[in-house]
Amino acid sequence: MNIILCPGIHEPDLTQSFISVWRSQSTNLVVNILTFPTNNSSTLSPFHIFQFLHEHLKNKLESPVVFISFSAGVVGAILAAHMWQIFGGRVKAFIAIDGWGVPLWGHFPIHRMSHDYFTHWSSSLLGSGQTNFYADPSVDHLAMWRSPNIVRGYWVDSYSGDLSPKECLSASEFLHLLVLHYQDN
Repeated sequence: MNIILCPGIHEPDLTQSFISVWRSQSTNLVVNILTFPTNNSSTLSPFHIFQFLHEHLKNKLESPVVFISFSAGVVGAILAAHMWQIFGGRVKAFIAIDGWGVPLWGHFPIHRMSHDYFTHWSSSLLGSGQTNFYADPSVDHLAMWRSPNIVRGYWVDSYSGDLSPKECLSASEFLHLLVLHYQDN
């Protein structure tokens, strides 16, 4: 399975921190991580993200892809996911980390992760998936990407009608469980 990371507009060392933390906590996952190289404005471009995927996966459209995007990266990534699917690619899931204000919809599972409850609640008005995460206590926006292992919060099941928190865990544990689920299914 391939994971495409679509960072936001921030220092590249935050993405390296995210990858390091995640790799150390996800040793039982068999994934190929592709990190979209951003130059600030390219993160907003679905065409550039799609082109990057096509260059790296070539004719492997059937190879499953999970998008993990952060902040401004959610803008380009959601449209790139649609493009990938339109051209025959297989999108297993889309995970938006702090993509506040970005409408999310698709014919693939979508999950939102937010740095506080307000962002979680207000973003869900623009589409969210069955399982989502919000930090509690609130954290700085960049902490979600820089240090997901120390961000504590709640797993929320939005489709059950019961919006009460289900489980307290770290943001990286939530991500690990999601990716593990899609790896096995």
